[in-house]
Amino acid sequence: MRSETSGKDADLVFRAVRIALAGKTLLNLDRSVPPGEILTVMGPSGTGKSSLLAYIGGFLDPAFDAEGEVWLGDRRLDTVPAAERRCGLLFQDALLFPHMNVGQNLAFALPNAIKGRQARRERVAEALAQIALPGLESRDPATLSGGQKARVALARTLLSQPEAMLLDEPFSSLDADLRAAMRELTFTAIRNAHIPAILVTHDLADAEAAGGPIVVIGETT
Repeated sequence: MRSETSGKDADLVFRAVRIALAGKTLLNLDRSVPPGEILTVMGPSGTGKSSLLAYIGGFLDPAFDAEGEVWLGDRRLDTVPAAERRCGLLFQDALLFPHMNVGQNLAFALPNAIKGRQARRERVAEALAQIALPGLESRDPATLSGGQKARVALARTLLSQPEAMLLDEPFSSLDADLRAAMRELTFTAIRNAHIPAILVTHDLADAEAAGGPIVVIGETT
């Protein structure tokens, strides 16, 4: 069972987190991100913004040196396997499975606790309706537009019932109109799910749309 301070009501807390590469400090972070808030980490390309997400998610390249604690409620994340961290990931590319249709992509993310074909089909159909793509279960992901792929990727991530969201430049491959729509859809979904999120971006418009605090990195400390 989840404790009272985990799940959707948990803060994502960084305690003296420091990430460095070749002896150069890329970032220091010591703060809390409450449920529904989106903390934006900004900086130019090559400054190690994504290293923070990798440290939280459990896939940081060994070339980086990292220290400090990451907590989600009363669960310490940086000491457990990546599969146990319950962090949803959204990247610049949708990364849909090419050998699965849209419905299968979504069903793949469903927790095992949802039993029975009918129940799982209903959850997938509901998820597609929520992203304004009803009835697309049988579509090949290769036939989707960029915006459609981005929405399916978001729906798949949310179906996994994450307790925090990690967003790595998720809008950068979209044109201006699609970016605005995906920002609104993504940030609204995070607030509705009442989970904390970290957004990595070099785009000030992304940060402003997120509406949360902004951390700028890229200087030696």
